[in-house]
Amino acid sequence: MPASPDAFAHLPVLAEPVLAGFAELSPLLAQHGGGVLIDCTLGGGGHSALLLEAHPALRLIGLDQDPTARAAAAERLARFGDRVSIVATNFADFTPAEPAVAVLADLGVSSPQLDVAERGFSFRHDGPLDMRMNPQAGATAAELLERLEEGELADLIYAYGEERLSRRIARRIKQHLHEQGPFRGTAELAYAIAGCYPPKVRHGRIHPATRSFQALRIAVNDELGVLDRLLAAAPDWLLSGGLFGVISFHSLEDRRVKTAFVSDDRLQRVTRKPETATEAEQISNPRSRSAKWRLARRR
Repeated sequence: MPASPDAFAHLPVLAEPVLAGFAELSPLLAQHGGGVLIDCTLGGGGHSALLLEAHPALRLIGLDQDPTARAAAAERLARFGDRVSIVATNFADFTPAEPAVAVLADLGVSSPQLDVAERGFSFRHDGPLDMRMNPQAGATAAELLERLEEGELADLIYAYGEERLSRRIARRIKQHLHEQGPFRGTAELAYAIAGCYPPKVRHGRIHPATRSFQALRIAVNDELGVLDRLLAAAPDWLLSGGLFGVISFHSLEDRRVKTAFVSDDRLQRVTRKPETATEAEQISNPRSRSAKWRLARRR
């Protein structure tokens, strides 16, 4: 069954650093008599709700391609009335109608998406091999596995998952497809991948299939491609002095964000190094352990 709006009601990751970083919006909002925040990955609206509460002159344009997330966000943000506009789109396809005072992107997969087996993102909950952020468009992970040649699949797992056993894993996957047909679900694929590892490392803190599943999810959703497009476009969405904040969850994303914030002449870094979750947050929300927050200002 789809995730309920309640499933999206958790406290958003790195909430305190995001609020602290965007505290600098106050003089800009006063100068312009208000302004727009573009939340590129609205999800359940957690970050946006906190920012709308903190800045009464702020209006929101929330973007998300996941219909379940949009429904959850609409319910959560209903109390802000016409200050909120929710748009069904991938942020890479969006062009704002007016300059914004802030752009926020919380990259990666939300907990409700991971925890709903039918979405196929996680091997911890057996479900179909889907992994699409927008369940109504694009090829599924199962279709991607069928389409790619063994070498292409190995290259993908190595590049997007930084998986050193990528060739062995690709060989096992294609052998399974040839001999037994399509995988019955995420659990069967994860089991096949785990079998490529020596027995002594199959039961460590990080599941052997983690990197391969990350690689497939990134490929299915073209996550790095759309991030590159956002990093190129977002500075032009901002007023001078506007803020651009990004939360990333793995090194492939963070390297891109860091490079853009350092090399883009339109931007000035606010955070010299990424901010990470406190020990308390990591304990209460283990998925925050890999989160990194970077913030830049439009020159």
